[in-house]
Amino acid sequence: MNYKITTYGCQMNENDSEKISGMLKELGHVSVDDENRADMVILNTCSVRENANDKFFGHLGHYKKIKKEKPNLILAICGCMMQQDSVVAEVKSKHRHVDIVFGTHNIHEFPGMLSDHMEKHEMVVGVWQDGGEIVENLPVDRKYDFKAYVSIMNGCNNFCSYCIVPYTRGRERSRSIESIKLEVEALAKNGCREVTLLGQNVNSYGNTLEETIGFATLMRELAKIDGLERIRFMTSHPKDLSEDLIEAIAEEAKICNHIHLPVQSGSSRILKEMNRKYDKEGYLKLVEKIKRRIPEVSLTTDIIVGFPGETEEDFQDTLDIMEKCRFDLAFTFLYSPREGTPAWGRKDQVAEEIKHERLNRLLEIHHRIGKEINENYVGKTVEVLVEGISKNNPKNLSGRTETAKLVNFPGDASLTGEIVKVKIIQAKTFSLDGEIVK
Repeated sequence: MNYKITTYGCQMNENDSEKISGMLKELGHVSVDDENRADMVILNTCSVRENANDKFFGHLGHYKKIKKEKPNLILAICGCMMQQDSVVAEVKSKHRHVDIVFGTHNIHEFPGMLSDHMEKHEMVVGVWQDGGEIVENLPVDRKYDFKAYVSIMNGCNNFCSYCIVPYTRGRERSRSIESIKLEVEALAKNGCREVTLLGQNVNSYGNTLEETIGFATLMRELAKIDGLERIRFMTSHPKDLSEDLIEAIAEEAKICNHIHLPVQSGSSRILKEMNRKYDKEGYLKLVEKIKRRIPEVSLTTDIIVGFPGETEEDFQDTLDIMEKCRFDLAFTFLYSPREGTPAWGRKDQVAEEIKHERLNRLLEIHHRIGKEINENYVGKTVEVLVEGISKNNPKNLSGRTETAKLVNFPGDASLTGEIVKVKIIQAKTFSLDGEIVK
């Protein structure tokens, strides 16, 4: 069959979709970009945002019409939303045109569920509430040959009061260092130049393993692999970022000078309400330590605006931390209540108009700082891993520096996957323009 996978949400979901595609290709099925050519559609869902549910059920209504025209079309839904009992119950009662439902913990069962559906011609539902052991050696259909996502752990133990992830991804489980090394070694042998290590909190890698192995040790071991040129990681929790990791980044040339370090709020009071386990002062000290040891570091973050109970004074602390940390990039979000989390249903919700007004003030500072940081690159020559044709200009290529800066420059598509030297000639708020140095 021809199949089309649509992925919503984070890099973990993207990696899961690559595994689903790998299993299907191993069975002889064919991936297509055009959904109109698909015999099977798989929706890999995300539950982080409040409006995700509305959008998702809207999409299901769309497929109900399509299945009337193509009754043999197989519709499978998976991902984080399927770990919510209320969502699965609604699918089973109101969306009988869905054929297969599975969750985040049992994607390896999908081929069997597909076989069951094709044999019985009825809805097949399989959602594990707990993760169990991580299933190794699943086939992976990588989007790129030259860069890859590698999950090093599943789940999260932090239970931030706004976050649904521990409930949809389960408790923390780390893969063995041997299995990760084997995967990365195989990637490097096949021409992969850059890997991004994934986990909800990579800094706590190894806590569930019998042997004492920390994240910094894993990074140093991977840096020894021949052929691999860049190692990235996300996401880092500030409360667990160790001296050892800072030293590993500073000392190992292959580990990129980029740390994604979500602060979420600049207010110590709000951080406590969020159950983040650090305060404003501690975060600022950590950033100071990082920048002192790794002067060229690029620091990016996540910030939530309008958490329940956030006052103007709390928000001023967020603006202050933005000025003091001078983040290269900040992913900013309006607080979105998620049913089942401790913050859901609180009576002290911030009005939507106040959230939007605060977000605009935050973005104004963010845009100014981002442009100022990028202007420091003008005139410098940087190494860029070419990712392909620019989305905004077909005459340009685009790629990223080791500090994760997006660079656009004229060049031939044959350079895709290569690391080239580019002189920066213009700075923009979120990207750089340059020209190849020969």
